Amino acid sequence: MVAGAGVAFLGLRNMGSMEDYNASVAATRSALTQAPGMSDLIRYATLAANSHNTQPWRFRISDAGIEILPDLTRQIAIVDPDNHHLFASLGCAAENLAIACGARSRPGELSFGPENDGGVMYTFGGGAPAEPALFDAIPKRQSTRGDYDGKAVCNRDLQTLSAAAAVPGVDLVLTTDRARIERVRDLVLAGNTAQIADAAFVRELKAWLRFSPRQAILTGDGLFSASSGNPALPAWLGPIMFDLVFKAKAENEKYARQLASSAGIAVFVARKEDREHWVLAGRACQRFALQATALGLKHAFINQPVEVASLRPDLAALVGLPGRRPDLVMRFGYGAALPFSARRPAESVILS
Repeated sequence: MVAGAGVAFLGLRNMGSMEDYNASVAATRSALTQAPGMSDLIRYATLAANSHNTQPWRFRISDAGIEILPDLTRQIAIVDPDNHHLFASLGCAAENLAIACGARSRPGELSFGPENDGGVMYTFGGGAPAEPALFDAIPKRQSTRGDYDGKAVCNRDLQTLSAAAAVPGVDLVLTTDRARIERVRDLVLAGNTAQIADAAFVRELKAWLRFSPRQAILTGDGLFSASSGNPALPAWLGPIMFDLVFKAKAENEKYARQLASSAGIAVFVARKEDREHWVLAGRACQRFALQATALGLKHAFINQPVEVASLRPDLAALVGLPGRRPDLVMRFGYGAALPFSARRPAESVILS
């Protein structure tokens, strides 16, 4: 028994501390200087939202600008078989990059095309005016996967959110109607139940989970348990506990509670179903998330109804856009922050 206790104690010691984790994450979110280098601008781009925190991007710097390229080694083939989320994630990073460059006297324009290897090009020159509120929100934004306080968002702020997320080629449907939120909840629970019943989905999700602070720091990616409001655990114990507690009933109860505590839901629907428009949906989503952060709101993805293909028509009809493919779904409201997700160093995602 003494030996067993010693092994358990050693495991706890080796899991690292939240203090070390928070310090490591804070370094990736430090403010930009007035004249940042390209790697720091790219660091701000990598703070964007992305599926499973896979960070599926690479960056190539040239005299003309910065390319954001898909990193297909970071595909999540079960939950995202057509790389929809991957390209939406590129759009999120592209929007961060454009806002950061615009705020630091490097304005430019974003474009998408096959000539960019399926990625996004930020070309220096021209561009929209600086957006200081969105820029300041970049290092503060997080997908806060916890309960909110149920407080309503005023109409003025809802209008501000809609205006910020206005990207040509993408429709945003905002709802704060409780009956409609409950109908979205039913789709989320149906999707969640289907996904948890899929052993391949669960294996893929589990591969991207990070249970200890040390594990999350070393990988610099993935879904850290503390960032979802769950306890940090030794890396060896986490998978065991996950298998014991990750059940549809408990997860559905959590999502139902979180949706009941949310002020509203945002659904992003691109006007075409192709990679360019998936990027545009990501850009609109990122702008919404940054504006929400600037207004003191939290947000989190509830993408089950778009990840389970059979549920997409129901969601499209619910938001008044039948025949279209919904791209991304977020809940939003007021709540407490959780630990930020880790990011890989900018140098590790820049192509030489």
